Amino acid sequence: MPLLEKYKDYDTNPANEKVDRLILRLNNPNGVFYKIMFNKQLVGAINILWREGTEEYKISPMFILPEYQGMGIAQETIKIIEDYYCKAKSWELATIKEEERNCHLYEKMGYINTGELRKLNENTTLIFYKKLMEEQAVGHKSEER
Repeated sequence: MPLLEKYKDYDTNPANEKVDRLILRLNNPNGVFYKIMFNKQLVGAINILWREGTEEYKISPMFILPEYQGMGIAQETIKIIEDYYCKAKSWELATIKEEERNCHLYEKMGYINTGELRKLNENTTLIFYKKLMEEQAVGHKSEER
């Protein structure tokens, strides 16, 4: 079942986002969307945001089409993004607490639950994660966004 139907978070779910809000996201000077491709098929997208003048980054949102979930695509995408933005000192993201597979993925990848929770409705709670990065020797410079 699609998450929008499952959690009924109509005001906050990216799948229900109005076109004008999406255009604002796409034109944000402190962010960039990337397509997620698998076997030459568009299977999702990830939005990377950064705080101007810092090396703090945020994933918001990332989504994979349901038929491609559970195939390691999200994990590989995050690895690629973290490598590309190798100057990042930290990464933040939020996910639906009730989606245990998402929480497990992020925790497996070194993201730590910050303790912050935001109740969206009776069905849905956002849980926030942060990952502090170690110095990395390879990858692209974050200035090359």
